[in-house]
Amino acid sequence: MWFVGARGSVATTAVAGCAALAAGLHLPTGMVTETPPFAGSGLPPLGSFVFGGHDPASCPLPKRAEALAAAGVLPYGLPAAVHAELAAADAGIRPGVPLSGEGRSDDELIAACAADLAGFAIGHGLDRVVVINVASTEPVRVPGADGDRLPPSSLYAAAALLAGCPYINFTPSTGLHHPRLRDTAARSGLPYAGRDGKTGQTLLRSVLAPMFVQRALDVRAWSGTNLLGGGDGASLADPATAAAKNAGKARVLADTLGEDPVGELHIDNVPALGDWKTAWDHVAFEGFLGTRMVLQTIWQGCDSALAAPLVLDLARLAATAHAAGLSGPLPGLGFFFKDPDTGASSSLADQWQALLGFAGRLRERA
Repeated sequence: MWFVGARGSVATTAVAGCAALAAGLHLPTGMVTETPPFAGSGLPPLGSFVFGGHDPASCPLPKRAEALAAAGVLPYGLPAAVHAELAAADAGIRPGVPLSGEGRSDDELIAACAADLAGFAIGHGLDRVVVINVASTEPVRVPGADGDRLPPSSLYAAAALLAGCPYINFTPSTGLHHPRLRDTAARSGLPYAGRDGKTGQTLLRSVLAPMFVQRALDVRAWSGTNLLGGGDGASLADPATAAAKNAGKARVLADTLGEDPVGELHIDNVPALGDWKTAWDHVAFEGFLGTRMVLQTIWQGCDSALAAPLVLDLARLAATAHAAGLSGPLPGLGFFFKDPDTGASSSLADQWQALLGFAGRLRERA
């Protein structure tokens, strides 16, 4: 498993969690691939994964895990219990691109990242490497502002294709969605999925929006606010970055309700919250004879603890799809994303059935 953003909270939690589950220290709560419907699908055991990644940050994973434990994200004592696994993963992390004062072309940067991936696979004798982007969200770029240069997320995605690696985009960043990469992705013969992991507010919206449609209730307005800290909170304080995040959050309502409802979505950076987030939604709707009513929800959660099991699920499913010879976008994995690949419904119930069907395809090929 190769993380883009390998020293961030999500990647650190995933590495520590995978080691804990493989050692039998904790139950796999939150991992759908550990539930009965996925038995016999040929998924690789958690103990078979090794970790590496790209990240310019310098804080070693064991220290990052200690900080997460101090913040209540990881259980007390877990960083010490899985120190060896964290240190081994940290040894596989490379700086990535672009570096300060970078003078190389996009093609040179892509080749350098692909070489890191190839070296990781050879060094560990791996059957395959799954690349997962869990880095901070990129701002929406103004066309032409950076010439013809690819954004970092797309450089990493292109490197995954060049190295023959399945690719998962767990962020709202461009990744493989860049126009210059579409043909390359289509010709690669590799499976890929994304984008933007669905862990909280949008997860709830993907359940509630179909309910209003199915009960023939007219949604008049839907507004929301997110309070979060940590790296995501800091990066999303930039309006251009927040716009990239909100685009995926809005899709589930537009797709399900048939139009964008009146209302705004705000993301506020509250550094004191750290890795924790609170999301409020206010839904104004009409019922029989025009009776006006309101639904309000509050979601409070730990982002890394919500995201990490999904990341492990996606790595197992993508690796198995690759082994089974599947290629192209995987709409069957839309269950995990705010902005799933073309062909995926925005209803969580429909996405769950599609995921079960995908698991059945893997089972047939196992």
